[in-house]
Amino acid sequence: MILRDPVHGLVCFEGQAERVVVALLGTREMQRLRRVRQLGLSALVFPGAEHSRFAHALGAAYVMVRLLDRVRAVHDAVAPEHRLDAEAERDAVAAALLHDVGHGPFSHLFEEVMPSARSHEAWTVDVIEDDATEVHAALRAFDAAMPGRVSGLLRGEHRLGWLARAVSGTLDVDRCDYLLRDSHMTGARYGLFDLDWLLRSLRLECTARGEAVLAVEGRKGLPPIEDFFLGRHFMYRQVYHHKATRAAERLLRAIVVRLAELVAEQRAPEPLPVALGRAARAQPVRLDEYLELDDAALQYSVGCWARDASDALLRDLCARLHARRLFKTVPLPPEPEAAPTRARLRERAEREAAALGLRPDLYVSVDVARDVPYAEPTDERPEGVWVAMRHQPLRRLGDCSFVLGELRNKSFEDARLVVPPEVRDAIADEAPTRSG
Repeated sequence: MILRDPVHGLVCFEGQAERVVVALLGTREMQRLRRVRQLGLSALVFPGAEHSRFAHALGAAYVMVRLLDRVRAVHDAVAPEHRLDAEAERDAVAAALLHDVGHGPFSHLFEEVMPSARSHEAWTVDVIEDDATEVHAALRAFDAAMPGRVSGLLRGEHRLGWLARAVSGTLDVDRCDYLLRDSHMTGARYGLFDLDWLLRSLRLECTARGEAVLAVEGRKGLPPIEDFFLGRHFMYRQVYHHKATRAAERLLRAIVVRLAELVAEQRAPEPLPVALGRAARAQPVRLDEYLELDDAALQYSVGCWARDASDALLRDLCARLHARRLFKTVPLPPEPEAAPTRARLRERAEREAAALGLRPDLYVSVDVARDVPYAEPTDERPEGVWVAMRHQPLRRLGDCSFVLGELRNKSFEDARLVVPPEVRDAIADEAPTRSG
C-alpha cells in the first residue's frame, strides 16, 4: 500500500510487518476515526485543523515503520533477547495504528466531562480484545494471540520494554506524528522538528541494570531532540491550550452538565445518542453504543438542541457553541500569592452573571492549563530519554542538554477566568487585561 500524506509525503506500507495495516484499515472501528477530529474544538480557532484521528493513526504507524527500520540496523549492539523479530515488528505497527481507535469525539474533552467516563485508552483495549469487533478478527487472522500482545503493548506491557515505550512514552511515534501534523494543519509552525535526523540518531543500548532502551546517539542527536520537546511545549502554549479553544471546551462542559441534569429529570432532549444518555446517567455504556459516537453525531445533536430544545438554558448554551459565540477569557495572576485576587474576580463575575439571568455555575468557571515540557524520572527506571556518548555510560537527557536540564520536571501554568462576553464587559474595570 502506498499513500500520499501532507506531512510525511509518500507513505509506504509494503513490508511483511505492514500487511497488518492493510488488514486493519478496512475495519469499521478504524473507519470511524475518519469522523473524529484530531484536535476537537480547535477547528473553531484554527480553520485548517479539520484533520482526523484516522490520518494521525496512519502517520503514527508510518513513523513506527521508519523507527523499526532504524532499530533493525543497530540492534546487534544488544543481547538477542532485546532484539526485534518479525512478530514484534508486526505487533508494534498494529499498536501504533490502533493506539487511538477507542478515542471519543471532541478530542480528549469527551472523557473529561462525562460522569464516570472511561479513558480512551481503556476503550482502545476493549476494541482490540472484544471478539465482536472487526479489529479483533483482523488481528486474530494473523495470530490468535496477537490481540493480547497488541493491547499489552498499548498498556506498556511487552517482552521488549523499549518497544512499548516507543508506542507510548516520553519519546514515542504518537507524539512524533501529531506534533508535525498539528503544526502543518493549524498553520502554527511551533511543533516542527527534524524527524529524519532524530530517527537517524537513535540507538539501542542497555542501561547499567541491563535494561534495553532507545537512546539518542551523541551530541549530534541533541538538537533534534531539544526541538522535539521545545516544539511540544510551544504547541501546548500556542495551540492545544489556546484561550479560545479552552473557552469553547468550557462551553461544551456546561452543555454536558445541563444535559445530565435534564436526563436525571426525565427531560432528555432529542436527538440523544444512546451512549451519551447512558453516560449522562452514569450508567455502563456498551462498546457498540460507544462506537456510534463521533464528532458528527454530537455536532448534529448540538445543532438540533440549539434550535429546538425545550429547555431554554440548554438551548442558549448550544446556540452559542453552534454559532461560535464562545465564552471569553480573563487572565488570572499565578497562585499561591494571588489566591485572594482570583477569588474576588470569580465572585464578581458570578454576581454579574446572576444579574444578567445566567446561572453562575454554568457560565462562570476558572480554567487552569498546565504543561511539563520535559518530564524525566529521578531514579534508574528505563523510562525517559537517554543519551549515548562514546566511551561513556548512558546519561539522562536532562544531564546532557542545558535547555532541557533547565526545563526538567518544571510545570507551567496558565489560569483564566472563563465567562460570557457580556460578563467580561461588566467586569472589565477590575480585570487585569482583556485576554480574548
